[in-house]
Amino acid sequence: MTKKERFKQIITWFKENVPIAETELTYKDPFSLLVAVILSAQCTDKRVNLITPPLLERFPNPQAMKNASQEEIFAYIKSCSYPNNKAKHIKAMATMLDEVFNGIVPSDIRELQKLPGVGRKTANVIASVVFQKPAMAVDTHVFRVSERLGLTTGSKTPFETEMELIKYIPEELIPLAHHWLILHGRYTCLARKPKCSECGLKPWCKYYYKRKIS
Repeated sequence: MTKKERFKQIITWFKENVPIAETELTYKDPFSLLVAVILSAQCTDKRVNLITPPLLERFPNPQAMKNASQEEIFAYIKSCSYPNNKAKHIKAMATMLDEVFNGIVPSDIRELQKLPGVGRKTANVIASVVFQKPAMAVDTHVFRVSERLGLTTGSKTPFETEMELIKYIPEELIPLAHHWLILHGRYTCLARKPKCSECGLKPWCKYYYKRKIS
């Protein structure tokens, strides 16, 4: 099976079996999603969804968040991972957003990455989810699932994985495929104990084939 054929079969399966796939982060607007994605680094979406409503009720826009102290922000997010760094990043991000971008979250990935606390993955999430751009955010789930399925081969960095995925996935499907891979990794293709017996992608999965023959 060629790589092109593998992509085609796996995409077809996802289209038929997971027609709707969306972010599990709760958000109301681009700013609230940006805050949520920054908080989600090495933290579960479930935890982030508990944190963001009171935080964003108190500081609902970039100007309000900019005027908050780092300590005030920390008090709302202390139950997530790395709260000190995230409080610092969120305040600095809101400050730049208000002072440089007139309070508007940019849609351009390069502009997004100028914001404190926003790396390529976070920028791709915002571009994909909010603006429906063909951006593939690669987190630990996407990285793992892509390699196991054989969609990528020996990628050493998230960027290498991203480039290989967008080469073969039709542009209009990239925002959806991002969620397909994340959700598959989160609920089926688990890191330590993948649920291969429940997985519909077994016929095309290199990881499953290697386990089967061994």
